[in-house]
Amino acid sequence: MMDRPIDRAIRSAQEIRETARRLASVREAALSGAAPLHPASDAPRTLIGESWLRALGSGVDPDRDADQQPLSVAELEHRRQNSQLTAVLPVLHDGLLAAAHAAQQIMVVTDAEGRVLWREGCAPVRRMADRLGFDKGADWTEDVVGTNAIGTALVARRPVLVHSAEHFVRSHHQWTCAAAPLHDPRDGRLLGTVDVSGPAQSFHPTTLPLVSAVARLAEGELRTRHHGSLERLRSSAAPVLARLGGQALAVDPHGWVAGVNGITPPDRVALPKAPEAGPLWLPRYGMCALEPLPGGWLIRIGRHQEPPPGPGRVLLDLGGRDGATLTVSGAVGDWSHELTPRHAELLFVLAAHPEGRSAAELARDLFGDGGRAVTVRAELSRLRRHLAGVLSHRPYRFADGVEVELRLPSRPGRLLPQSTAPAVVAARRG
Repeated sequence: MMDRPIDRAIRSAQEIRETARRLASVREAALSGAAPLHPASDAPRTLIGESWLRALGSGVDPDRDADQQPLSVAELEHRRQNSQLTAVLPVLHDGLLAAAHAAQQIMVVTDAEGRVLWREGCAPVRRMADRLGFDKGADWTEDVVGTNAIGTALVARRPVLVHSAEHFVRSHHQWTCAAAPLHDPRDGRLLGTVDVSGPAQSFHPTTLPLVSAVARLAEGELRTRHHGSLERLRSSAAPVLARLGGQALAVDPHGWVAGVNGITPPDRVALPKAPEAGPLWLPRYGMCALEPLPGGWLIRIGRHQEPPPGPGRVLLDLGGRDGATLTVSGAVGDWSHELTPRHAELLFVLAAHPEGRSAAELARDLFGDGGRAVTVRAELSRLRRHLAGVLSHRPYRFADGVEVELRLPSRPGRLLPQSTAPAVVAARRG
């Protein structure tokens, strides 16, 4: 939802020009240091002020366009072919492209790294965008072009409107952009953004709600496709599972479970990035055998009885744009686990305190309230089920003998940007 000051200011098209002038004055005052970049009557919206600070910290020049280094044609095509967003382009086109044409705007789809994969819409506006370097393959993150709807939505992980002089770079002040993030509905992983951009004078107050609604439709299409693929795998795996006498699971290539035999079904199994048929150690089940199925894998539990060696090294990566991951390495191979925001906070605190933390200490680290230890214990119980052999308790810590590498963003202010946990906020400040 938009912050209230800008929502009131641009609720009607007639007020756009006056709003642009006011925003230009606010920007000049804020960037010159004459006004704070924090909430006040003459300050930018909180979302915009925080983005301006990030752009300043990244060294973006507010008065000069960035020198773009667009993707090569081959790399652009590779990213398109491997993007899950290819499957929902018809949904995005049906929902946005006609409206973009009618309003003299363009529709843009980016990947999770802010690279423009597709750009369509009004031809004159495409030519205007060309002059800004806003073309296929361009990098439209805040680090490169400052505050803009695409880059700021990638950081904020929510729909964003950037109007006129709210853009950090002066040459973008004639534009208004509305972008919404697109997530994988299976696990919440960021896939990219969909954006509608155009001249500020053609802005309509319904643009951001429309973009947000179409993004939700696209995520719904991805969810439907996922369920369909699991149903097809379930049908082909059912007779195989029925013939087995032991414990087994049928999973898709990403570890999502389509069927089980002899065990309680989990939602997902952590597979290696490039699984191969043969013996395999899995964090929840120990040694297993992996066999190919049409559209997935058959996991036979307990087929190899040698004692599984424990993990030797973990990499907690909090520096990527597409979310936090934990990669575990050992003698039987590597596997990665995508982390929820809360689990990322917990593991960051444990990595920062190798001596361990009690539940009450973790509650203060995460919530500023030691009385929420029960909540912490429940979250850690879920984590330990997924990360067998990685975590210990009494106190909570990474297991003895496990080497831990913590990979942080290049700038402290980008650490888990949506987190309000006191320990994370303190770490951002250095």
